[in-house]
Amino acid sequence: MRSIDLNCDLGESFGAFKIGQDEFVLEYITSANIACGYHAGDHNTMAKTVKMAAEKGIKVGAHPGYPDLIGFGRRFIETDPIDIYHLMVYQISALKGFCDINQVSLEHVKPHGALYNRAAVDPYTAEAIAKAVYDVDRNLVLYGLAGSELVKAGTSIGLKVANEVFADRTYQAGGTLTPRNEDLALIHNSNEACKQVIQMVQSGTVKAVDGSTIPIKADSVCIHGDGPEALKFAKDLREQLEQNGIKIAPFQ
Repeated sequence: MRSIDLNCDLGESFGAFKIGQDEFVLEYITSANIACGYHAGDHNTMAKTVKMAAEKGIKVGAHPGYPDLIGFGRRFIETDPIDIYHLMVYQISALKGFCDINQVSLEHVKPHGALYNRAAVDPYTAEAIAKAVYDVDRNLVLYGLAGSELVKAGTSIGLKVANEVFADRTYQAGGTLTPRNEDLALIHNSNEACKQVIQMVQSGTVKAVDGSTIPIKADSVCIHGDGPEALKFAKDLREQLEQNGIKIAPFQ
């Protein structure tokens, strides 16, 4: 039976601002990527989200991003590899502290937003991220866009890597995600998104926005937790995957 990991970006509330329905989304996923306070989240939210995930037996991962609360980490910041290395070490280590308190292992790292997209195409950014993850804990799994520079960098340095695909995003012919500021970047219809995921898992292909069919490796599927329909989306996706004979399980 084919299997797939369902991961979701969570813990993105901060201060008085509540984002998402984390406590309910956790019922349908297998891995949680928890914001580390730079693009979203704060110390209280990190503590709460790690505790909830631990209680439900969900794999916990760090979700570090650019220091960009105003832009939700979706704006590219021009900086150098050593700065990226340090911001990764800082954020991963912060979340690991909350994992230690809750006696749960930190399992993986998935960069967020613009940092993730930059690492998908820029080998220097990818190498800085991979080295930071390796230096903090070489047993961590590095999540990266399927077939990306980040996946290559992680493999090269000796990390376990998970090729990640997206349920609610469209793809360019080269395998990158369609930028959010372009038309057709997002898939809003739950059935269409589920159909895309099933194709990626079962056939190892996805239809790009230009109509071409491109190969893709799917180890884990991302669900965005900040959208208004995130809970329904997670529920629908899990149900349709299971109905198509696809097992939902954490990445091994």
